[in-house]
Amino acid sequence: MQTNNVRKAVIPAAGFGTRLFPATKVVKKELFPIIDRDGRAKPVIMAIVEEAVSAGIEEVGIVVQKSDRKHFEEFFKSPPKPELFDKLSPENQAYSQYLQDLGQRITFLIQEEQEGYGHAVFCAKEWVNDQPFLLLLGDHVYTSDHETSCASQVLKVYNQVDQSVVALTVMPGEIIHKAGCVTGIWEESESRLRVTELYEKPTLEYARAYLHMEGMAEDQFLAVFGMYVLKPKIFDYLEEHINHNIREKGE
Repeated sequence: MQTNNVRKAVIPAAGFGTRLFPATKVVKKELFPIIDRDGRAKPVIMAIVEEAVSAGIEEVGIVVQKSDRKHFEEFFKSPPKPELFDKLSPENQAYSQYLQDLGQRITFLIQEEQEGYGHAVFCAKEWVNDQPFLLLLGDHVYTSDHETSCASQVLKVYNQVDQSVVALTVMPGEIIHKAGCVTGIWEESESRLRVTELYEKPTLEYARAYLHMEGMAEDQFLAVFGMYVLKPKIFDYLEEHINHNIREKGE
C-alpha cells in the first residue's frame, strides 16, 4: 500500500450561499441534505468529510463563519437527544456513534470576515502547520466513475510527483465560463497533465483560442474539478494578495 504523505484536509464552508437563496436563509448550503451513494440521507458536508477520510486523511479543518459554528458542531460533535436515539434502528445507532467518532477528527476554523475563497483557505494556515493538505469545496459532491475515490486518485498523484496537484474534469464549452479551465502537456498516457495555463471562467472564444487540448473533441475542455493537494507555499501567495488587497471580482 502506498504511503499517504498528506494528513490534513481543508474544507471552506464560510460563504453566504447567495446563489441558493432563499433556501440558505434557513439552512447553510453545506448542510443541505442529499441521498449519498450508500443510500443514507446526510448533509453535503458529511459526504465531503467521508470522501477525505476514506482516502486516508486523518484530520479535517472546516472553515466556517463564527455565527455558523454552532450548527456544524451540533451535527458533528453533539449526540442525538436520548428520545431520538432510542427510536433509531440498531444500524442507525451504530452510525450515530460513527458520526461522533468522525467528529473527533474535525476542527472548526473561523473566518471572521467573508473576504472570498482564497481568504477562507488562508484562515487554515496555522492549523495546516506547514504541511501539504487536501483542499475540497464545501458545496461539491465528488463522485468517481470507478472504484477508486476522487480524493484517493488525487492523493496518489501527489505522492508520486511531490508537487501541488489539481483535479480536472472534461467540461463542455457551453458552461466553461463557470469554471477554471486549463491547458498543458500530457506527461503520462493522458492521465497526468503538466499545467501550462490556468484561466478562471474564460469566455468560450478565449477557451477555443488558447485552452483547447489537442485530441479532445470540439468545444470540450479540461476544467478544474474543485479538489486540490497543495503545498503550504500556497499560503505565501495568498498572504501577498491579502496584504496588497489584490482581488478578483471583490474577493
